[in-house]
Amino acid sequence: MATPQRARQATARPSAPRAETAPPLRMRQGLKWLYPGMRVKRWLLLIPLGLFLGILGVMVLAQLQTLDYLDRLAVLVDRLFNLPLDLPAVFVPLGGGLLVAGMVVIWWAMLGLNRSILSVISPEHLDELPDVIRRRRSLSQGARIVVIGGGTGLSTLLRGLKKYTANLTAVVTMTDDGGSSGLLQKQLGGILPPGDIRNCLVALADAEPLMQELFQYRFATKNDADGLSGHSFGNLLIAAMADITGDFERAVEETSNILAIRGRVLPSTVENVILVGEMEDGREVTGETNIAHDRARIQRIKLCPDEPRPLPEVIRAIEEADVIVMGPGSVFTSVIPNLLVHEISEALSQARAARVYVCNVMTQPGETDGFAASDHIRAVERHAGCRVFDHVLVNKATPSDDLVVRYAKIGAHLVTPDVENISQLGYKAIVGSFISESAVVRHDPDRLAKAILRLAEGRSRFAR
Repeated sequence: MATPQRARQATARPSAPRAETAPPLRMRQGLKWLYPGMRVKRWLLLIPLGLFLGILGVMVLAQLQTLDYLDRLAVLVDRLFNLPLDLPAVFVPLGGGLLVAGMVVIWWAMLGLNRSILSVISPEHLDELPDVIRRRRSLSQGARIVVIGGGTGLSTLLRGLKKYTANLTAVVTMTDDGGSSGLLQKQLGGILPPGDIRNCLVALADAEPLMQELFQYRFATKNDADGLSGHSFGNLLIAAMADITGDFERAVEETSNILAIRGRVLPSTVENVILVGEMEDGREVTGETNIAHDRARIQRIKLCPDEPRPLPEVIRAIEEADVIVMGPGSVFTSVIPNLLVHEISEALSQARAARVYVCNVMTQPGETDGFAASDHIRAVERHAGCRVFDHVLVNKATPSDDLVVRYAKIGAHLVTPDVENISQLGYKAIVGSFISESAVVRHDPDRLAKAILRLAEGRSRFAR
């Protein structure tokens, strides 16, 4: 009786033909272009025709290999029609015409081939192909910028920067435990919070607006206990991708491909970490959401466990960057948690890039009450344990009185741009109008991006 192993061997597929007898893989792939219905064969045949005409034109102009034949042709024409031919006068227009005709045929064939392929792969870009290529080539040569933070501040900055460069790396804090991210962590157990990652992916997306809107769509059902209520579609997709691939980093990468993002988004660590706040009244508050909502003043922030490892790609991006940006975002719950991954702080302290901290526009109730810009800097210094930036970008513009009054009612006030104190701390202040007013007060993506790119340009001139 055959063993199971032998039975499997008996039913196994026959072995592939030997490499010597099988046609090369590239040749087989190339022949597929000749399959019926591909709609490229006509254009492929026109290319050698154009080459033939062009080569013939060059030969005529150079009078190579054709001189004897053309002499006989001239004699024949003279005898038959009594029409003498001036060969040099004929060679120039004939050869030039053949050469131009060959180039036109090749150009027409290449254009038709590209349009035929693009009409299947990316029909939405069919009529703007040159603009798309030029824009993407330009973005691929842009400055290498690393942005570190979390929350809405990070995604706001990325929306501005992606218009100028595709060499973007967003390093995102992994301590979010509120909203949909917190629910998923409780329901699935062990999954890293996808919320801030999702916001950055959407901010960098080059996909259609409908796809971006889909990723931000949040389910709101009549029954809050049904499991879907409060979840965003993007968070569910990343969670599902992480479960399929078994790797959160791989899940983020695959989701990035779906959205066709400009740049990449990396978690600061793929270890499950919890944010712990030591308050001035001596209490310890666990969890980012609880810390943000606690009214006591924060003395210190720490991670549990306290020695998480960063992704190697994060350290490599920091080492290769032209500009490194920290913030904007909640200083204690969005910016500092990344710096508590000690290898990131060490890499930042040794980085050769221009390093800038983007200070918040408004204070945050219970977190940065009464903070001036210099207080934000001191908080970052105290937690990082080393110097991690050289420039501080601070806003000097004042929003409308209505907005100021509305924010004051919830305990939020404008951050004072105390430039003199910043200089005394040894930092260079970049002061300007960086806010965009709508229903809320936040940084303007374009103004932020232009200020940061000026730093990149200055560094490039210095390097030369």
